[in-house]
Amino acid sequence: MLVFQIRDCMELQLHKLGNSTGLTLPPSLMRDLGLAAGQLMTLKKTSSGALLLTPKKVQRKYSAAELNAQCNLKAVMPDDLVAWEQMLPVGNEAL
Repeated sequence: MLVFQIRDCMELQLHKLGNSTGLTLPPSLMRDLGLAAGQLMTLKKTSSGALLLTPKKVQRKYSAAELNAQCNLKAVMPDDLVAWEQMLPVGNEAL
């Protein structure tokens, strides 16, 4: 959750956007909070009636190349994988 202290009261106006309503944030505030246009946010009403707006946590998706780049090719294979590779074929695997 981002916490930002606004030194002075900041007045913002809601705007009609088609069938919805939007709030325009000044570029300086966006910069200070590290926000970007198109970013997903969550809005929650607190028990005191205040609105709490926080950036939605998005889990990053990695490509296979990025994941493979993190592998240590010199690492020792775990015993269970060594045993698996040394097993003789059985059942339909033997065909």
